[in-house]
Amino acid sequence: MTKYREYFERMITTEKKAFEDFTKLHMKYSLDQDSLQEEFNNGGAKILSIIREWESKLCSQSEKAGFGNYTTNLSEKFMLEVRKSFPLIDYVGVIVKKSIPEKKFGIKKINF
Repeated sequence: MTKYREYFERMITTEKKAFEDFTKLHMKYSLDQDSLQEEFNNGGAKILSIIREWESKLCSQSEKAGFGNYTTNLSEKFMLEVRKSFPLIDYVGVIVKKSIPEKKFGIKKINF
């Protein structure tokens, strides 16, 4: 098993409860993105911090071993592994503004 997959599996098993909750939220969000955006942002912020922490652990191990040039590729592969399980993870933090109903544009007639 490759190192990034190993770290991904370790992350999932170590933070099992958090990822189970996020999986449920992710499924609900995939069905109704408009009304659950704020809840998805709040739940996703915690998961993103966990993901960034494990990504940092993975890359720091490579840098210590003298493979600092390869950490960007390693980080990208790790995030691709995350996106396989959670394809909508990039939507965490999206701010959706409610549209204001458009007013009809009209020109008032001027009488002389």
